[in-house]
Amino acid sequence: MILNFALALLSSALLVLLFPPYSFAWLAPLALAPLMVACAREDRWRWRFALGYVSGFAYWFGLTWWIHETLTQYAGIGSAGSWALFALMCLAKALQTGVFAVLCGPLFLSWMAVPGTAALWVVVEYTHAWTGFEWLNLGNAGSDMTVPLRLASITGVWGVSFVFALMSAGLACVFLRRPRLHLVWLLLLPCLYLLPDLPEPERGTSAAILVQPNIDGDTVWSVEMKAQTLERLRAVSLSPVLRLSADADLIIWPEMPAPFSVNDAEFLGVVAGVARESGAAVLTGVVARAADGAPLNSALLTGPGGRVLSRYDKVNLVPFGEFVPWPLGALTKKVSSESGDFEAGLDVVVSRLGSHSIGTFICYESVFPGYVRRFVAGGAEVLINISNDGWYGKSPARAQHLQIVRMRAAENQRWILRGTNNGVTAVIDPAGRLISAAKEYQELGARFPFRYRSGLTNYSRFGDWFVALCGLLAATGIWEINRRQVAD
Repeated sequence: MILNFALALLSSALLVLLFPPYSFAWLAPLALAPLMVACAREDRWRWRFALGYVSGFAYWFGLTWWIHETLTQYAGIGSAGSWALFALMCLAKALQTGVFAVLCGPLFLSWMAVPGTAALWVVVEYTHAWTGFEWLNLGNAGSDMTVPLRLASITGVWGVSFVFALMSAGLACVFLRRPRLHLVWLLLLPCLYLLPDLPEPERGTSAAILVQPNIDGDTVWSVEMKAQTLERLRAVSLSPVLRLSADADLIIWPEMPAPFSVNDAEFLGVVAGVARESGAAVLTGVVARAADGAPLNSALLTGPGGRVLSRYDKVNLVPFGEFVPWPLGALTKKVSSESGDFEAGLDVVVSRLGSHSIGTFICYESVFPGYVRRFVAGGAEVLINISNDGWYGKSPARAQHLQIVRMRAAENQRWILRGTNNGVTAVIDPAGRLISAAKEYQELGARFPFRYRSGLTNYSRFGDWFVALCGLLAATGIWEINRRQVAD
C-alpha cells in the first residue's frame, strides 16, 4: 500500500515538472505511468480512489500554488484564509483524478487497457472546464514537440494528451508484465509522421503595436492618476519610433487594473484621438455595463476614424477574480476592485477591421480550447488575447499562461497577438511558436509583425469531436471489463 501511494505521488511530481518553471516536457510520455501501475495493483475501488485523490491534490497544489499568493495580496482575506481556500480548491479538483483512478485500475485487465486508460484520461481532463477551474492539460507539454503537435489542428490539445497518456499506459503494461498483445496499440504512434506537418515559419506582412503599460495592481486611483495613466498610454502608442517603423493596422492596449469605462468620455476621447492620429484601429480592455448595471469585462475596438466598431464582453469569468462562487462570498472579496460581481457576456464577437476580421478573447478564456476555436469558426483571421497577468505576481503562472495560449494558436493555425499589462506581451505564429516577446515589468510599446490567415483547421471546424470519441472508447473498455466480470 505504501508503494502504491508513493507511485501515485510520483505521477504528481512528474506532471508538475512538465510545466513552467521546470518545463521538463520530455517527461510527458512517462508522467501517468506510476499512477496507472498503482491503480492496477489495487483491487479495492475505495483505495484506488484514495490513490487518485492524493495524486490529484498534490498535482493541483504543486502546479497552482501561486493562487494562494494572488488571494493573499488581492482578495483581502489574509494568508491563513488564502491557504484554506486554495486547499479547498485542490480538494475539489482532486475528485476527478480519484474517479480516473477508480475506473482505470480494472481496465488493465483488458486488451483495451492502453487506449482505454488514455481515452479515460482525456475525458477526465475535459471535465475540468466544467467544474470550477481549468488550467494546463497534459497535452500542453507538447507545445514544442513538432510531431505530437501535428494532432492539435485535428483533435485540439486532447489528441496530444491522448498520445502522452497512451505511451504512459504502454509503459505501465510493460511494468505490470501484461501480454504483449496489449501493446499493439502503440503501433499507431508512427502514424503521427503521416499527418500534415506544422505550418512553416513565415514572415509577417501586417503589423500591430502592443502597448504594455506596466500599471501597478495596487494603484489607488485618483482623477490625477487616471489622467496621467491615459497620457502615458497615448504617448507610448504614438511614439515617434514606432510610427516611423511602418504603418500598423492595430494598436492594442491590454486588460488593465484601471477604472476605464465605456461611459468615461475622457477615456473614449483619448482612445479616439490615438486612433485618428495613428491611422490605426485601437483595441483596449475596458469595463462596460450590462442592462442591469452589472460590470462587464470587455474589449472595445475603435476604428481609425475614431468611431467605436465593436465590443466583446468576456463570457468565461475567473472564479474569485471576477465573481465569488456561492457560498464563499462571505469569506472573501474578489481580486478585482470593481464593485459587484462581473456578469458574463453572451457570445463570441468577430470584428471587421477593414477587409479583415479579428477575434479577441480575454485573459483566462485562453484555457477553453472549444471556446477560442469559435472565433476562428466565425471568421477571425487573427486572434488577440488581452490579459492582465499582473495578478500572478512573478510566479510561474505567467509562463504557464503563455504556454496555454500557444496551444490555441496551433489548434487553429492562427497568429495570436498577446497584449498584457506587464508581461508576457508576445506574438505567436500558427504553429504555436513564440516569435517574439517584450521585456516584462516595463512600460513599453513594441511593433509585432503578423499575418492574417483564412481557412479552417479540422479542430476549428468540428471542435471537441475527439473527446466524444474518447468517451466512447473508454466506455467500451469499461463495458468489456464489466461483461467479463459478470461472465466469471
